[in-house]
Amino acid sequence: MDYDRKSAVSSFYAGRRTSVDALNNDFPPPGAPGRTRADSTSSFFGADRASRIHAFDGASPSAGYNRNSYFDAGRAEPVNFKPGLDEEAQGEPVWDVYADFNNAGPRYSTAFGVADSGYRQVPSPTPYSRDGSAYAKLSTPTVGADELGTPGNVEMVTVPALGPEWKADELRGMSKKAKREEKLEEVATKWKQWKRGQRGLCGRWFTKRFTAWFLFGLCGAIALVLAFTVPRVPGFSVNSSEPLSPATKPFNESIPTEFSRAPANFSFPGEMQLQADTGGNFLPLTFNNIHGTVLDLQTSRQVAQGDTGKLTVPAKQLPIITLPLNFSYVATNDSDQTWANWYNGCRNKGNYVNNQRPAVQFRLILDMHIAGLIGTRSTSTNVDDASCPIELPLNSV
Repeated sequence: MDYDRKSAVSSFYAGRRTSVDALNNDFPPPGAPGRTRADSTSSFFGADRASRIHAFDGASPSAGYNRNSYFDAGRAEPVNFKPGLDEEAQGEPVWDVYADFNNAGPRYSTAFGVADSGYRQVPSPTPYSRDGSAYAKLSTPTVGADELGTPGNVEMVTVPALGPEWKADELRGMSKKAKREEKLEEVATKWKQWKRGQRGLCGRWFTKRFTAWFLFGLCGAIALVLAFTVPRVPGFSVNSSEPLSPATKPFNESIPTEFSRAPANFSFPGEMQLQADTGGNFLPLTFNNIHGTVLDLQTSRQVAQGDTGKLTVPAKQLPIITLPLNFSYVATNDSDQTWANWYNGCRNKGNYVNNQRPAVQFRLILDMHIAGLIGTRSTSTNVDDASCPIELPLNSV
């Protein structure tokens, strides 16, 4: 504690001056016991210097230093002084930060002498009626609070001033067009980054360089697989010794054998033995169907057709494929050249000298539907010396 806040010169005082601060006066001054000291009296003028006292002075002599000439730094009373309230015994209430949220603090400021309870009665915008009739009256503050249907105190809530909540650019950003443009811009940015090698298609994978090598290897692998798995169109050859042969059961029983002059027509079954070359295939070759068409070589008229159906032949071999043919032709009369060519080739040998029948000449067209290939593959060949697969009786037409 500072014993004397006024001066440190001890010659002006008989002892240390007592502090005028009542709260800071912790201990009594160390003055001489039993000595009467005049307050604010300089030691230069003693109490026995009566020669200095003027006749008109009504007080003891003084050098001009009194207690009214000093600044009073102490508090005469507590700041929060109220009758019956002890500041040290009962402190100020603690400020509650949650008071506004718990609806416990003051709702309005009481500054400048304005006092508000926080509630104001306002007219209700919705008409009401106690009896529920259509002619309802608006609620007014004058209606009794105890009456049924009367609105109570309405708490006024501070509402910010109305204004544009969204700017023009923000409103445009929420439109579908702006979102679509943002997506396109994002895709364009990612595409540029991928071309620069800064990102991949799947995270850090499939960057530009990796994708190029991956596609190169993938194309090589696909080409290698296709080289072994894609079927090749086989070659066909006809049996030169016997191009046409008689049909076997049960196919020969399904087609009648007949030659007629009026009207001019013929019908009979037959077969053709074809040799396929599958040396270019690494896997077994599957035919969904092989359709054969026989045309007369002189007139180019169709005289026969047939189908093999679905079949599978081994690879790297020369399998034999049997093509069943249904010979059928209809003409106007027996002078038709196509009918005459096949009638002469199928007559009985006894009708000719040296038992030699004339050969039939035709063109064979094969349409192949191969599994694994798109579309139809075709091939054809000409046969100049073939025997008719049937022989008519001597008494035939």
